[in-house]
Amino acid sequence: MHTGLTVGEFSRVTHLSIKTLRHYHDVGLLAPADVDRGTGYRYYSLDQVPTAQVIVRLRNLDMPVADVRAVLAAEDVSTRNDLITAHLARLEDRLAQAQSPVESLRDLLARPAHGSAIEYRTVREQPAIGIRELVDRQDVVSWWQGALGELHGFLTARGLRPTGPMGGLFASELLQDERGEALVFVPVDGAARPVGRISTVVVPGAELAVAVHRGPLQTIDLTYADLGTHTTRHEIGVAGPLREFYLRGPLDLADEHAWVTEVGWPIFRSNG
Repeated sequence: MHTGLTVGEFSRVTHLSIKTLRHYHDVGLLAPADVDRGTGYRYYSLDQVPTAQVIVRLRNLDMPVADVRAVLAAEDVSTRNDLITAHLARLEDRLAQAQSPVESLRDLLARPAHGSAIEYRTVREQPAIGIRELVDRQDVVSWWQGALGELHGFLTARGLRPTGPMGGLFASELLQDERGEALVFVPVDGAARPVGRISTVVVPGAELAVAVHRGPLQTIDLTYADLGTHTTRHEIGVAGPLREFYLRGPLDLADEHAWVTEVGWPIFRSNG
């Protein structure tokens, strides 16, 4: 005679369906306390109710079955808590990654209909130090951050004086073909001996249509779109790298919403 709970009774107690309980048995999460060899009926003990409740909560947090199994098998509280904490950290990272596109969409919906204010500017060529490489589009942000930090460290170590804000030049192929040349540079006053990836460069002059982007890089495509629309509509766009000037960036402010970037689009502008 069995004194445990039938699968139906245990289902009512735990709010887990019979189908789910059978699945948890099959995958090794929650085996019945006893299985009748003659009938195959499954019986659970009341001591298994807290285990079932833990499983429900971990699965509600999208913890994989293998990880839930590891939590239940943990021999001590510390190991169990480490496993749960690691999963919560992954959830927080996933939430943070989802938050950025949500904010980006909100920014797009809240933008004024007229878009960015655009001015025309003549930029003279500048001696600078820089890092120039062929970069895959998917890697460009991490590459850009590393290059900025490396240039900043070089400036500090050599005591060089910037003559303008840090900037970047990005070939059209980087967007069109997902791989292209990128240059991050700092205009400097005085010669500098090349070291590693850092070399002396001359940033070419250009005629630019310029708009100011305020905020994180995730939404800078909106400013580029305003410039591209403007130059196409007025038939003044020309071939050439896109240009950025970092008036306030990650080296100045940790809060990316306070960053200020000037974006330049190459144009034809007659002197007359």
